Amino acid sequence: MEVIRPIILFSGFLALTLPLMPVQYFLNLMGIRSAIKLPCIYHRLVCKLLDVRIRREGQFVRDLPTLLISNHVSWLDIPVLSSIAPVSFIAKQEVSDWPLIGWLAKLQRTIFINRQKKASVIRTNNQILERLNKLEFVVLFAEGTSSDGNSVLPFKSSLFGALALENSQTSLQTVALAYTKIHGLPIGRRDRPLVAWYGDMEMLDHAWKLLKAGPIDVHVKIGSPIRWQGAGDRKEIAKLTELQVKRNLGRMLYPRTG
Repeated sequence: MEVIRPIILFSGFLALTLPLMPVQYFLNLMGIRSAIKLPCIYHRLVCKLLDVRIRREGQFVRDLPTLLISNHVSWLDIPVLSSIAPVSFIAKQEVSDWPLIGWLAKLQRTIFINRQKKASVIRTNNQILERLNKLEFVVLFAEGTSSDGNSVLPFKSSLFGALALENSQTSLQTVALAYTKIHGLPIGRRDRPLVAWYGDMEMLDHAWKLLKAGPIDVHVKIGSPIRWQGAGDRKEIAKLTELQVKRNLGRMLYPRTG
């Protein structure tokens, strides 16, 4: 049964995903509004298929340009966040070349950034602001990489470049992700890497083990809006949002002490 479960789930994932890829490509090509909504519906189905059960606290701001600042734990973060709201993500340029994952990222209108090239960073910042000004949600994984899920890595202030542009007026909302249970049982500190995907873990091997494990519970805490106007101090923004995510993550992982 341990072998059959991941095979069935992966087959179901392909059966759901492959037919929708050309549909999303066409919607993107035509600039149809549904291109923003379809990934949200798709990821809700993915989470249902994979038995990912989401508990959400808080609401996203809908009437202001809003950048979502999140911690990053696993490849599961993508379907979890995208199932909650129609979002696009900011990712490093290398992701665009990954088989299947890169294609799916492009179809979801991911904004890729090459931090080695200044011109690319400026272009990326302008893309982010353009999306925000259209009241689209953009997710920034501010740690710059994924963690083991037990704590939050320091936020990289360099990733907040779009907020340092002149005439930027943006609402920030933090998102704290905590994977709390597998098969209904609480996940301890030592077991959390079963869900967390970080370091030099192979993605296929990690996904296979995770799919064998059973239903997964994830707690998503959306922070209160933080208004940011004009050209700001990126270090100040990074520190402010990092502290809020750390506080909320601690409360979710250790409710009796948080």
